[in-house]
Amino acid sequence: MDSSLLVFDLDGTLVDSAPDLIATLGAILPRFGFPADCDATLRNGIGHGARHLIEYGLHRQRAEVEPETLDAMHRAFIEHYEANICVETRLNPGLPDLLDRFASAGWAFAVCTNKLEGLSRLVLQKLGVEQRFAAICGGDSFDHRKPDPAHLLDTIVAAGGTSGRAIMIGDSLTDLDTARAANVPVVGVTFGYTPVPMAELMPDVLIDSFDEFGLDEAESLLAHEARSVRRLRAASSVGEAPVP
Repeated sequence: MDSSLLVFDLDGTLVDSAPDLIATLGAILPRFGFPADCDATLRNGIGHGARHLIEYGLHRQRAEVEPETLDAMHRAFIEHYEANICVETRLNPGLPDLLDRFASAGWAFAVCTNKLEGLSRLVLQKLGVEQRFAAICGGDSFDHRKPDPAHLLDTIVAAGGTSGRAIMIGDSLTDLDTARAANVPVVGVTFGYTPVPMAELMPDVLIDSFDEFGLDEAESLLAHEARSVRRLRAASSVGEAPVP
């Protein structure tokens, strides 16, 4: 049997990185003539990479900049963030215990994030868990990124897994759309960064804490997904409509 795999989103799922990302934005905006904005609600702009967060912050001020200025802001953001990447960033509660109990059952782990791969590795290294992941794939690891399902599928391959034995864990609609398009079951966390509550997005499993997700539930998810795929293939082979 192929090794089972948990694939995690990073920001908002594995780690609470919002304080350092928001602080970086607040430091960069004044350099380019905009008021600093360090409001906690900026966390809803996290998840699509630094450039998107900058644009999100500018949009809140009803401001736009030329592409060249945005490029300069992005470079300044990355430089400042890399130097201050783990001032307040922490692993989300319950993560080490979840990794321990799944690893003891032979599961492997991967990261699929739109954050740059180098920054992703750096934050996980500083938090002491980089070595626990078979693959860490960022927004620049391939020529595609979430919500393109190929980002998740290529991450699974890089980790030595198969999509039929993988589960995605994320905090946003982007993660859910990616997993669904890849036909991978998805667990949604309620403690991440999303303007739409995770409960309204209806993931396959909803958890308020990593302590709530166990091996039995994971195996049930994989078994249900396998049954669904078999039903879809059977219906397709006889020209019938797939069973919902």
